[in-house]
Amino acid sequence: MTNWSPHAKHWQLDPNITFLNHGCFGATPTVVLAAHRALVDQLEFEPVRYLAPERDLETKLDGVRKVIAELINAEPSNLAFVRNATDGINAVLRSFPLNAGDEIVVTNHGYNACNNAAKFAAQQSKAQVRVADVPFPLESEDQVLAAIEAQLTEKTRLLVVDHVTSTTGLIFPIQQIVEMAHQRNIRVLVDGAHAMGMLPLDLTQLGADYYTANHHKWLCGPKASGFLYVQPEHQAEVRPTVISHAANLERPGRSRFLAEFDWVGTYDATVLLAVPTAVDFLSRFKGSFSEHQEENHALALAARELLLDQLNLEPAAPASMIGSMVTFALSSNSKLKPVDNESLQARLFDHHQIEVPIFQGPDTATHCFRISAQAYNCIEQYEQLGNALREELR
Repeated sequence: MTNWSPHAKHWQLDPNITFLNHGCFGATPTVVLAAHRALVDQLEFEPVRYLAPERDLETKLDGVRKVIAELINAEPSNLAFVRNATDGINAVLRSFPLNAGDEIVVTNHGYNACNNAAKFAAQQSKAQVRVADVPFPLESEDQVLAAIEAQLTEKTRLLVVDHVTSTTGLIFPIQQIVEMAHQRNIRVLVDGAHAMGMLPLDLTQLGADYYTANHHKWLCGPKASGFLYVQPEHQAEVRPTVISHAANLERPGRSRFLAEFDWVGTYDATVLLAVPTAVDFLSRFKGSFSEHQEENHALALAARELLLDQLNLEPAAPASMIGSMVTFALSSNSKLKPVDNESLQARLFDHHQIEVPIFQGPDTATHCFRISAQAYNCIEQYEQLGNALREELR
């Protein structure tokens, strides 16, 4: 049995597994799972009353919307609900008014699913996708800004960029990126899948045209739950990926934007309705929401220093760009034998009971692994990972 944080009792993770991959799908606390199951029971007690927009559904969703809006400093009327950030990205891209010859800019650190969505939208409109090659490892935020700026042209209509990159775990200088794009009259769609719950968010100050995020990762909500923030001037354009009744049925006192996203046919609204329980849990069990975020960040930095020393690796990015995930470039240590990513990840799990992702970095010659730091983790688990990697790679 592995060492665990005393806070691990709040989660249902297998105590025999060293789980260092919260960033992949998240992990939901027991109290949130219980709230979700109770909501499912309520739904099944009277499905029509619970799910029909004209009965209880809209009122219940508005309650969740208010909780999320307060957490990210946004107007509730600008927030729609989606299944996940990929769903939100697709909704914006599929709705965006692209013409032949227009350009979308993405980065090589972007989430593969979202970059694929950009390529699909461009193909449908005979537009083009340009890729900003942000180096990794890197030395400063300036390299991110320079790489993106180099790809912006007079034809660029939309920039799709991560707030916290999924594989490389970097906090991009998102405020500066938004300002740079807006100076060129380019709209910005931010993939905040990992930022929600990891970092303090102020979407009013950020000013991005679109921002989408997951509730089920660092906010610890049930799976398949997220939001899409859209500035009011763009809401008439943006449609959900599923077109349903609200496309031609008005809801009194409700924008078409909210009405369409609130009702995309029969779906499990209970995952959304359990999110306030997750917010309440994270706000209380360590004293405050911000204290929880700060402790995760501190654990990630401590684990980073430990593993850099254990494996004789060089930092892949400055500490100022680290949140609650850290990615290490194995290729920076020539003494380590070549890596077969899938094989190494499987060996870590099968031989050492460690769950951690191993993957190819943005530079195809760079092999990486990524750790996450959540309240159920402790420093001894990262030491165990370091020992396992040394055993497998030497």
